[in-house]
Amino acid sequence: MTLDMTLGEVRHWVFDMDGTLTLAVHDFPAIKRALGIPQEHDILTHLAALPEDEAAAKHAWLLEHERELAVASRAAPGAVELVRALHGAGYRLGILTRNAHELALITLAAIGIGDCFLTEDVLGRGEADPKPSPDGLLRLAARWEVEPQRMLMVGDYRFDLDCARAAGAHSALVNLAENPWPELTDWHAQDCAELGRMAGVLG
Repeated sequence: MTLDMTLGEVRHWVFDMDGTLTLAVHDFPAIKRALGIPQEHDILTHLAALPEDEAAAKHAWLLEHERELAVASRAAPGAVELVRALHGAGYRLGILTRNAHELALITLAAIGIGDCFLTEDVLGRGEADPKPSPDGLLRLAARWEVEPQRMLMVGDYRFDLDCARAAGAHSALVNLAENPWPELTDWHAQDCAELGRMAGVLG
């Protein structure tokens, strides 16, 4: 159960990256075809169930494919302004992504906000169990010495919302015109700029 807080009172924000802070560019159906993964399967869950050698080879392919995307990353509307406003106001900021840690750092640098996040507060698929598991949020809560109920998970997909719910944290959905999961969402904004205005950190 999350605490009854206004968005402006939440000062520990955790962001998904791809599709939240950046424009979504991953062609997941094409990635699944390249790796021989059935379209109805989740990529990371499928790879985790493979024999070690096969999984390692496919993870290596995925890493190189995602590296090219990371270097060319472009910020989503309002993302840079929101993160810089929160950082400037002294909020604690983290990243929880199903991408790899090293590529998350490349992506954040590419869109110009790498200096707003401590490296140890950027958790990828190697540092925590992938979302929708709450593992990453709970790790950040422990590191920050804050109750999960005082944290916000910002994302663009159900995995982000499920992760927040399982951890007992607040959730915000961005970059979707309609909210398919209202029962899992505390706040819904068209983009990061609108979320910033809702939080009172952007004019």
